[in-house]
Amino acid sequence: MNLVFLGPPGSGKGTQAARLSMKLGLVHLSTGDMLRAAVKKGTPLGQQAEGYMKRGELVPDALILGLIEAKVASGDLKSGFILDGFPRTVPQAEALDRMFAENGIGLHQVVLLAVPDDEVVRRLSGRWHCPTCQAGYNYPMAMPKVAGKCDKDGAALQRRPDDEESVVRNRLEVYKRQTQPIESYYRQKSLLREIKADRSPDQVFEALLEATAAKAMR
Repeated sequence: MNLVFLGPPGSGKGTQAARLSMKLGLVHLSTGDMLRAAVKKGTPLGQQAEGYMKRGELVPDALILGLIEAKVASGDLKSGFILDGFPRTVPQAEALDRMFAENGIGLHQVVLLAVPDDEVVRRLSGRWHCPTCQAGYNYPMAMPKVAGKCDKDGAALQRRPDDEESVVRNRLEVYKRQTQPIESYYRQKSLLREIKADRSPDQVFEALLEATAAKAMR
């Protein structure tokens, strides 16, 4: 089974993709992890990507597609995969479809983890860390016993700049402009399956298992 995971920041795509891939024996293709691994190994694609990443620029679509195609060519994806973090735009989705078609690969399902805006803001702006021991806390699963204080050493917790509410809301707007149109693209292809992800991680996972099992039986 070949799957693509979509969803706004904070929807739990990476966590759920990793969990489902282990359960179903699929390869979890996180484009961020793939880029970092290629850079670390010093592959030709990794060397090209490193320059963009060091300059803080977006890695071109062609490089991302090249990394995915290299995985296809290696035979690592024969048992199926979950693609997480790509595509982010309709042109990327179209290019991905062309690359898959050229390699005889079909997508079975595109899973959208749907989370209301206010919940995304609560989740991302609710991420804190201890500046001394680096312990992490987050809403709603791992809250400190005393608000704003680390359980281990009592230090005042801090929040990353990109988790500030104003920044999170801006990230959501960018997502809506660039990525939400993909939902219509895949819906027209009868591939999109929406999962309510404003529930506990276990409830979301059970819904994912039901959705993928139903697709596999068709």
